[in-house]
Amino acid sequence: MRKSGVLLSITSLPGKYGIGSLSKEAYDFVDFLVTAGQHYWQILPLGPTGYGDSPYQAYSTYAGNPYLIDLEDLIQQKLLTRKEVNAADLKDNDEYVNYDKMYAGKLPLLKKAFGRFDLSNSDFKAFCKSEKAWLEDYALFMAIKDDKKGAGLSSWEDAIKLRKPAALKEAKKRLEKEVLYYSFLQYQFFTQWKKFKDYANEKGIEIIGDIPIYVSPDSSDVWSNPKMFQLDKNFCPTAVAGCPPDYFSKDGQLWGNPLYDWEYHKQTGYDWWVNRVEQCFRLYDVVRIDHFRGFDSYYSIPYGAENAVNGHWEKGPGYDLFKTIKTRLGNRPIIAEDLGFLTPSVYKLVAKCGYPGMKILEFGLGNNPECEYLPYNFTTNNCVVYTGTHDNETIVGWYESLKPKRKKITKEYLNIKSAKNIHWDMIRLAYASIADTAIIPVQDLLGLGNESRMNTPSTLGINWKWRMKEEALTPELASKMYELSRIYGRI
Repeated sequence: MRKSGVLLSITSLPGKYGIGSLSKEAYDFVDFLVTAGQHYWQILPLGPTGYGDSPYQAYSTYAGNPYLIDLEDLIQQKLLTRKEVNAADLKDNDEYVNYDKMYAGKLPLLKKAFGRFDLSNSDFKAFCKSEKAWLEDYALFMAIKDDKKGAGLSSWEDAIKLRKPAALKEAKKRLEKEVLYYSFLQYQFFTQWKKFKDYANEKGIEIIGDIPIYVSPDSSDVWSNPKMFQLDKNFCPTAVAGCPPDYFSKDGQLWGNPLYDWEYHKQTGYDWWVNRVEQCFRLYDVVRIDHFRGFDSYYSIPYGAENAVNGHWEKGPGYDLFKTIKTRLGNRPIIAEDLGFLTPSVYKLVAKCGYPGMKILEFGLGNNPECEYLPYNFTTNNCVVYTGTHDNETIVGWYESLKPKRKKITKEYLNIKSAKNIHWDMIRLAYASIADTAIIPVQDLLGLGNESRMNTPSTLGINWKWRMKEEALTPELASKMYELSRIYGRI
């Protein structure tokens, strides 16, 4: 069945408290998608972010981001007063998230709410019990991290870093209240998330979630499961993740995440991965697996390298992992982010899994005639077409950056004389393609330039900060989206 949807980070929603959250605005966006004839809302990872505010560098692969907790809900629970929330002065501007303000203003509010929460609450106790497998380690990890003024895992003293029983016991006792605080945050997040997702599903909107392939080196995942990663005896990575020089960067991308010890994962029946995917399907209706080619072969960069130029490829788990996931969890709706430098073995893995891959129109238009991202080269309808992703320029910004020759080829392909509405021409091309699913970033629907770009890989700056303005979603926009969905059979 042909469907369409929109890509928008929860953090990019408008609202009066400085960052998009699971607030009224999230519910309003669901209503907008329904009016616009859409079926999917694709989001970015929901984990608690660390340095650089990247959702792909979270403190836990299981936990939710406290910044996404709706303060209005806490007011309704009488855990906060409106006067207290207003006094925090969280609103900075309508265009970008000010994460410094979130840290200095929202987190103290959440701490205050915790102080008024009844810890004997039966739902809270049931949540802590049901999520014990990951929650205890995560909450203790964050409590220790706070106790050490935010210091990263690599700098912790050996006794606690290496999880010596006596040191763990002492930390749990001394930081008991802080551990409960982090458990409280997760309880609030997951309670709000379930309520929101139930609403979306009742309205016919499915959520496409995003699972990063790697975890942060400074995370509860690494701390509680060191054997799963390529680490030395002091928790220092022996090699780190990234990708070679490509479309995005001449020096490649140095992500710095620890690499998996795939032999260990195989010996354990891929339990951690199966559990991780299962958790994702409790949160989302469809899961997009980031950097799918890394499961076929992954790029290994020597630890301490300044860039990714001198890395090398090593063999990943291949189909063995996904066969195990299918056997234990059944056939689940998964999207393979099969972008980057692809080899025949990667294509073979995607085909064998049966997962739809991704087609990015920005990569195809104005390119050579054999480019796989040109719609006439799509070999199957079992794919998801995008104008661009969170890692790309917006369509308007992309077109403005093209050289004259490529602009000319693009206009010829689209059969247009003027590029005034280039974003709509590209959206129409995506909708008209044979791809079963078309996902459009909201920035392209709004015709915005690169000032609204979500992320520029391998850079720091305004990444992950863009927010949509409150007045952006108009009835006229919804009507236009609905008509395109109707014309191209995506209602």
